[in-house]
Amino acid sequence: MEKQKITVRVAGKEFALVSADTPEHMARVASYVDRQITEAVFATRQSRETVAVLVAMNITDELMKAQDENSRLRRELNALRDKLGQQEST
Repeated sequence: MEKQKITVRVAGKEFALVSADTPEHMARVASYVDRQITEAVFATRQSRETVAVLVAMNITDELMKAQDENSRLRRELNALRDKLGQQEST
């Protein structure tokens, strides 16, 4: 897919993004990050810079947990495929 440019607003600042993803996807990502930062600012009363780091850590934690779950599910699926393959050959 061809790269596209979109301008989004996150934490009160505009950012020009260029991506092969759709503008809708990029806007959704920006909206999620903006919402996380806004919630953290109100909850912690920390500076936006500190909040941005905390939000990045939280989002990375979510990503890593999702990747771990994805890997676990793939292993489980492969094991079930292997078991099914063994049953069919007997």
